[in-house]
Amino acid sequence: MSLPVIEEGAKKSGVLWIGRRLAWHAWHDGAIYVVTGGGEQDLPGLTDAGEVDVTLRSKDNGAELVRFAASVEIVDQAAEPDAVAALAKERLNAPDAAGLAARWAAHSTVVRLTPR
Repeated sequence: MSLPVIEEGAKKSGVLWIGRRLAWHAWHDGAIYVVTGGGEQDLPGLTDAGEVDVTLRSKDNGAELVRFAASVEIVDQAAEPDAVAALAKERLNAPDAAGLAARWAAHSTVVRLTPR
């Protein structure tokens, strides 16, 4: 699948499917970023997976836009503050928006999904 189609779909829709789990995400620097655990969305097994299937939906009609395999990598949040900031910007209705990045650093895992 073409990276431009994946990028366009990821930028236009705030949610995607990782396997059978619905997740919110952010597109940043050629990859999809998600956060799991610590009071955020629960994505069991993601941090142990080497690769996952990702499905993006069309924002226009909700139908499947593109499905692709993505490599999974845990992000060092301190080393990638721009990616964490992009992800935090997409987090709707956070009860602690000002302290979101600090809470994630202490209690959550940020994961990068890179299309293959």
